[in-house]
Amino acid sequence: MPEKDPLAVLIEALAGLPGVGTKTAERMAFHLMMVPAEEAMRLAYAIRDVKEKVRHCTICFNIGPADPCAICRDPRRDRSTLCVVEQPGDLWAIERTAQYRGLYHVLLGRLAPLDGVGPDRLTSAKLAERLRAGEIREVILATNPTSEGDATAVYLQRLVQPLGVRVTRLARGLPAGSTLEYANRAVVTDALQGRREF
Repeated sequence: MPEKDPLAVLIEALAGLPGVGTKTAERMAFHLMMVPAEEAMRLAYAIRDVKEKVRHCTICFNIGPADPCAICRDPRRDRSTLCVVEQPGDLWAIERTAQYRGLYHVLLGRLAPLDGVGPDRLTSAKLAERLRAGEIREVILATNPTSEGDATAVYLQRLVQPLGVRVTRLARGLPAGSTLEYANRAVVTDALQGRREF
């Protein structure tokens, strides 16, 4: 059996990444062919290191090189507030705002019955364990504003409320600087339902 062309293998691998089509994968592959070997190898080593050295935190399920993660170890964090997100990328997006100083819990997914993802595939049992410890007074549900994210939030609300912990949800609506004319129906609906006193 003839050996597959390494460039074709690279293009195929790059095209398997989220948001990368065949044309973009080809551009990336040809770019990697043109850069100095050290630059291309830096990418290869970075990928290898992520796979070998990055792990999930056993407390919050964030990702990082240490367990527990830097956020869980940080004594300056507010230990009475817990923000629940779907994926580590959502946690990172919130951290970039520098507006939240509490702890996190990463579900590692969302409820998606059509895809066979039920509560047993999430880290919700570990979330309940953390809440039963009694230190957390508020859970912020920061699931994505999708039908699956909303269903996950409802499920979590039902899980958390009997434990006597306050449950809040991220606000939704029109982003600053946008116009009603170009907003989709779901965004306008959220804005109307989430309106507040002026």
